[in-house]
Amino acid sequence: MSVFNYEKDQNGIVLVTMDMTGPVNAMNAEYHEAMTETLAKLESESNLSGVVIASAKKVFFAGGDLNDLVAANPDTVEDFFNATEAMKAGLRKLERLPVPVVAAINGAALGGGYEICLSCNYRLAFNHKSVQIGLPECSLGLYPGGGGVVRLTKLLGVEKALPYILESKRINPEKALSAGMIDQTVDSLDELVPAAKQWILDNVEDSNAAVQPWDRKGYRIPGGAVNSPRNAQLAVMGPTMLHQKTRGLMPQMTAAMDVAFQASMLDIDTALRIEGRNFAKVATGPVAKNMISAFFFQLNKINGGASRPKGVEQRLTKKVGILGAGMMGQGIAYVSAMAGIEVVLKDISLESAQKGKAYTEKLLAKRITRSKMNEAKAKSVLDLIHPTDRDQDLQGCDLIIEAVFENIGLKHTITKASEKFLSEDGVWGSNTSTLPITELAEASQKPENFIGIHFFSPVDKMPLVEIICGEKTSDEALAKAFDYTMQIRKTPIVVNDSLGFFTSRTFGTYLDEAAHILTEGADPVRIDNLGRAIGMPVGPLQIQDETSLELSRKAQETWAEMGVTDKWGNGDVIRRVIKDMITDNGRGGRYHGGGYYEYHDDGSKNIWPGLYDLYFDDSYDISDQDIKDRLMFRQVIEALKCLESGVLRSVADGNIGSIFGIGAPAHTGGFIQFVNTYGLESFIARCDELALKYGDRFTCPEVVKMKAESGESFS
Repeated sequence: MSVFNYEKDQNGIVLVTMDMTGPVNAMNAEYHEAMTETLAKLESESNLSGVVIASAKKVFFAGGDLNDLVAANPDTVEDFFNATEAMKAGLRKLERLPVPVVAAINGAALGGGYEICLSCNYRLAFNHKSVQIGLPECSLGLYPGGGGVVRLTKLLGVEKALPYILESKRINPEKALSAGMIDQTVDSLDELVPAAKQWILDNVEDSNAAVQPWDRKGYRIPGGAVNSPRNAQLAVMGPTMLHQKTRGLMPQMTAAMDVAFQASMLDIDTALRIEGRNFAKVATGPVAKNMISAFFFQLNKINGGASRPKGVEQRLTKKVGILGAGMMGQGIAYVSAMAGIEVVLKDISLESAQKGKAYTEKLLAKRITRSKMNEAKAKSVLDLIHPTDRDQDLQGCDLIIEAVFENIGLKHTITKASEKFLSEDGVWGSNTSTLPITELAEASQKPENFIGIHFFSPVDKMPLVEIICGEKTSDEALAKAFDYTMQIRKTPIVVNDSLGFFTSRTFGTYLDEAAHILTEGADPVRIDNLGRAIGMPVGPLQIQDETSLELSRKAQETWAEMGVTDKWGNGDVIRRVIKDMITDNGRGGRYHGGGYYEYHDDGSKNIWPGLYDLYFDDSYDISDQDIKDRLMFRQVIEALKCLESGVLRSVADGNIGSIFGIGAPAHTGGFIQFVNTYGLESFIARCDELALKYGDRFTCPEVVKMKAESGESFS
């Protein structure tokens, strides 16, 4: 029995309901067999007046089987191409049936699901927030290779189609209707299939109803072909702007733009074949494997609760106290209130606390302006935040998050003063970015209920929370922190205690290596440009200006007081730079009047000329590749050390944490996955070369050598 249910009614309309094995419909071997069988039946059907494609699942169609895609490799590229072409041939047959075909979209139609819809003559969707429509493949290192690029380009025109393809946009039915990606919406599921059938009946006399626009004689693509005079600017500037954005590191986006350009000029069948040939190269390449592994399998593993203690009942946070209404505290207050949690925002003065609440008011006003929220909802969110300067107002909080300066004495004082206001089973969380949780918990009466909850700035935009377990942190406290992180719609990674934990410790090596290269005599502009060239979002000197050299100075002071200076490596170079920049020249970073850069009122910036006087050596000889590898390998090596020593609990946490928290280049799949793609033996050899030329900090961690000897990869 087929997994595609086939029902023909008295009007000659066939309803094909996809109900594949498993929780979702997916484009795999079972799909191919069912679609081939169904098409053969439809082609031989007598008195056929139309076809409706529907789904028995909550999701209309989930797209390609990523297990198959991640297993693809360059050795099987020809087989992969032929299999994809066979799949696409079925969709071409579907759209060339002599009768109208309607997609009845009851749930999410993403990727391959929307490609099926594009192969239908009419697209009708249930107008509900659960229904998402789009082509998200580029975010997974792929592009819509099942006809998505070609058909959407021919439907909307190249200029309007490209943002949906390249930006992996997922939109609701109303927006899809407005964009021309679907043709009609209905307000209830009960109306969906009847409305689809009615459209067929209403158009029985219209011969064009059964013919795709691109198959009609004389069809002109909206906006014209890319080589038409009106598109001259797009043809020239489009690839240039894409390269500026991706730095040439995202081959799927380059290929997708090329296919869209060609689809605007060529006939449908030629364009589909070009799309398939390029797709086979992209899908069997390393970037696709890296991004599918990280952004699908590992991210789903983390969000699915792999790091959450088993057997601990879910404990949602009802009332959170936030100590410190500065940049971090006000951001935590905002995301908590947006999740419907009551917030007590405390600072040393009521005025400071109110200023922290005003941050949420400002963000909510933006949402109202952009029609993402109405005023009543915004008021209800804002009303959840209670600014105060009184400890007593924290009474009954089931979670308190301390977000004050990185000073262990100050944090101890606050813990002792405020912990007593927690509810009986309440949990204390510290938003420290570097200080060991075990030492911070020494001030607590209940160290088992003490945990690190490290947010990233700006809190409202950064998707990650790093949860840090101290030596005495209980499973219940970890579960509470994990559940809260999911409650505020962030991705949680869980790590063990250490100075700097995982993210700050690893990120620090990016800044430290830049300081080494700078003081050796390299041009600072070159250093930042090459930092961006490896895929980091910002160059190392610029990002240290943003996070502030002054913050680095204070961290060094705190570590000295704690007796942990240079715990993870010699810090002489960064201390020299801090002395040169701050002590001698008063340059603490962007928000301290300038640092490595000078900042101007018009928003522009340039390297501070004094930096050249301090360090630049015109005779200094180093290749671009060495600079790029030094900036990347330092971070990767530190991430491997965290994995080796047990700070990182899993490879998935290392990869997702490095991408979401540090800004590791997405095309690498994260710092640990970088080693797999580079090749373990090649990585060991390159570490040896760098260590010989630049120092022991590039010594390859033993865990890589052990994996290489056993023939394993990091997974």
